[in-house]
Amino acid sequence: MTAESPPPYLRIAAEIRRRITEGELAPGDRVPSTRQISREWGVALATATKVLTTLSREGLVEARPRAGTVVTAAPTPAPPKRRTPAGRGPALPDHELTRERIVRAAMEIADAEGLAALTMRGVAARLGVAAMSPYRYVTGKDDLVLLMADAAFGEGTFPDTPPAGWRARLELGAHTLWAVFRTHPWLAQLSPLTRPLMLPNLMVYAEWALSALDGHGLDPKTVLDLHILLYSYIQGLAVNLEQEAQAEAATGLTEDQWMDRQTPTVDALVTSARYPVFSKVVGAFKDGYDLHLDDLFAFGLGPLLDGVAAIIEGQPPRR
Repeated sequence: MTAESPPPYLRIAAEIRRRITEGELAPGDRVPSTRQISREWGVALATATKVLTTLSREGLVEARPRAGTVVTAAPTPAPPKRRTPAGRGPALPDHELTRERIVRAAMEIADAEGLAALTMRGVAARLGVAAMSPYRYVTGKDDLVLLMADAAFGEGTFPDTPPAGWRARLELGAHTLWAVFRTHPWLAQLSPLTRPLMLPNLMVYAEWALSALDGHGLDPKTVLDLHILLYSYIQGLAVNLEQEAQAEAATGLTEDQWMDRQTPTVDALVTSARYPVFSKVVGAFKDGYDLHLDDLFAFGLGPLLDGVAAIIEGQPPRR
């Protein structure tokens, strides 16, 4: 009589645990993502999520926003707990389940793996509850994503007493919103500008920005246009945060590694006589041009607010 075979998630967790304890994966190294686990072992994303949750509970791995799940700095593996009859790890009792816990677990998955990796089953697996339990609190993934977005925007707080001057107020609002997108890159992917998210906590930012523009003699359309323009600038740059993370996951190459592979092509363009201005500008960078989105955001915000100043000071906006 043979012993019962352990469930797939425990077998996969044991293999990744072996790679960590034997040094194949060092502290700080990325472990396979839920998608990679799903592809490599042929299991569902929810099962893959249970793998990473098991290793996280053992202290072997931790989720880092946009870095994925990595080996902890000083892994201290704990022996796996004996599984329950249902085949799950330590479970959160259903009576302790709340909408807030579901939303937070979903945000952790999206922060580490991207929104595409988020499933209701994956959230249930992360919380250690039955697959259908979260549906008692949210109607489905679409509802959950909106709750996640509102919670994320709620992390951007503003002082009770705003700084003096419209420009300082808009600068603070822009940096606050950028920090939220930086922490939760999936946010910028949720909705096009033409279909704005009507979320209470996003309206807090809108009220902050509109209040900064109000009272300067601008007509309502110009006030709203300027607010939308500023928001779209921040969101438009933030879209690249998630896209870069997706590109790195798909190719296995960091931004720097990918650019290194483009060096022969760039050199050919620079030495070509077909693009003289491009050659002059790019050729001026002896050590290469480093694109940092944080620096680009701060740099672009200045000219944008200079344009707002020109409008407030009486120059008509260009149409």
